[in-house]
Amino acid sequence: MNLIEKILARASGKPAVAPGDVVVAEVDTVIFHDLSLYLTGRTFEQEVKGQRILHPERVVIVFDHFFAPATEEGARILQANREFARRHGLPHLFDSGTGNCHYTAIQHGFIRPGAVVVGSDSHTPVHGGLGAFATGIGNNSIAALTLPYGTAWFRVPPTIKLLLQGSLARGVTARDVAQYLVGRLGEDWAGYKAIEYAGDLLPRLDVEERLLFPLMCIDMDAKAGYIEPDEAVAAYIRQRTAQSFELVRNDPDAVYESVQAFDVGEVEPQVACPPTVGHVKPVTAVAGEPIQYAEVGGTPGGRLGDLRRLARVLDGRRVHPDVRLQVVPVTREVFRQALDEGIIAVLHDAGANIFPASSGSNQSTNMGALTAGQAMISTHTRNFPGRNGSPEARIFLASTYTVAASALKGRIADPREFLE
Repeated sequence: MNLIEKILARASGKPAVAPGDVVVAEVDTVIFHDLSLYLTGRTFEQEVKGQRILHPERVVIVFDHFFAPATEEGARILQANREFARRHGLPHLFDSGTGNCHYTAIQHGFIRPGAVVVGSDSHTPVHGGLGAFATGIGNNSIAALTLPYGTAWFRVPPTIKLLLQGSLARGVTARDVAQYLVGRLGEDWAGYKAIEYAGDLLPRLDVEERLLFPLMCIDMDAKAGYIEPDEAVAAYIRQRTAQSFELVRNDPDAVYESVQAFDVGEVEPQVACPPTVGHVKPVTAVAGEPIQYAEVGGTPGGRLGDLRRLARVLDGRRVHPDVRLQVVPVTREVFRQALDEGIIAVLHDAGANIFPASSGSNQSTNMGALTAGQAMISTHTRNFPGRNGSPEARIFLASTYTVAASALKGRIADPREFLE
């Protein structure tokens, strides 16, 4: 069996499982952000009546969308969530300004190799980068099955293995490779399948860079993505929790539906262009497109490595006067580290605006709304029409290096111009 099959077998009390089997598995961690808890909480109390939450200690709540509610409606959502958590004795509520829901859960040790992790956010598969089985499921399923019974049902997915071989070229990051795969393979390529990311590139990346691959597997319609954990992952987890865990690994005879190899050395900086995440082009094909906003933040951006890259490009330079550069640290801890390293001062002096640790302009619930005709380039994961304000605005998705270069130029720019 492969890693996911072994995790699901153990969690469902079976000696073995195979693709196509339906299992009811015990869930180790449930992740909510403020919007998903509000919907799930109402369903749980209004439709799943008379039940208690079986494992309140396994529920993690992070307010990262309405991190500073600008409307009474947004404030009511947060207050309803606080009251729900109190009524049901949920001890792990991280209020506004703590950070992005997924990275907050990781930072505080709620994600461990070998675990089953669910959430109604589509990017829940990010935790597969730590050797967990992680996937998004519906609010109603969580309310009816996971909260009262501590379980969830799954059809065991077949697995495709992607071998990422070679070394990254100058100006190219893991984000570029992950985005390249979405464009190359397609947005419906992996319907309800799992993707294992492997190859000699991965051990050379730090653990948080690796997370970008399973994070973006959902953009290829995968059920889950994962990377077989190694000692670097074990060390990373031990820094964040004292709880025991096991590095579940593939069996030597694990069977894959297919195996495909890619030479990452051939990948250039990539940009996902409107109107979908799969409309990916090399930066050279879209360079020169004017922008009014640039943002480093969201689930794939705002990590310490991102802020270091941003500062590397901006140091001693100024953001273009026509551009508003928005910087959103992924957690409070990352903000503090960036402050200690002098990164925040570099970004401030360059003209960037620093926002609270959160999901940033995701769905423009607090910031980042665009008018018709405006354009943004960001490290976010969604660029659908209307995602951030007007459906006639344009959103481009790229790596931190490309966002930084574009913020300086006032138009989409090749980051290699600024990197020796």
